Amino acid sequence: MSAAAQPPDLPVTFRPTRTRVILLTIGAALVVALTAIGLLLENLSPGEQLSFVVTGLLFFAGLALFSRPKVVADEAGVTVVNLITTRRLEWAEVLRVNLRPGDAWVYLDLADGTSLPAMGIQVGMAKAQAIDDARALRALATHHGTGGGTS
Repeated sequence: MSAAAQPPDLPVTFRPTRTRVILLTIGAALVVALTAIGLLLENLSPGEQLSFVVTGLLFFAGLALFSRPKVVADEAGVTVVNLITTRRLEWAEVLRVNLRPGDAWVYLDLADGTSLPAMGIQVGMAKAQAIDDARALRALATHHGTGGGTS
């Protein structure tokens, strides 16, 4: 195995950090702005003011959901956390790690013949980081499991 394909130390977590920071910052700013607007509009009833706060919190919750994806690799396998689902895989279940041109995120080809999106490694705002993370996950899958294929 070449030095470039050397797997990282475990455990390792892959997540789109820049995207996460931006989403959570925007969410917090929306909560603050909508709360301030609701409280500064004096002609609103307390219920109407509260609706501004709740709306801000709902926006924050939605953006927090979009910032949730991650991929956690450890000695036993990989955990893929997407928007609303979490799936734990043993290394032997991961046959291939794919990040093809035009893909928004990594896809894992699994031993059961299915493909699982791994949204924790997404191209978005950090293409070079996504490519490096995909290579690292591919090296881990090759080293720990049966997956030797790449695309």
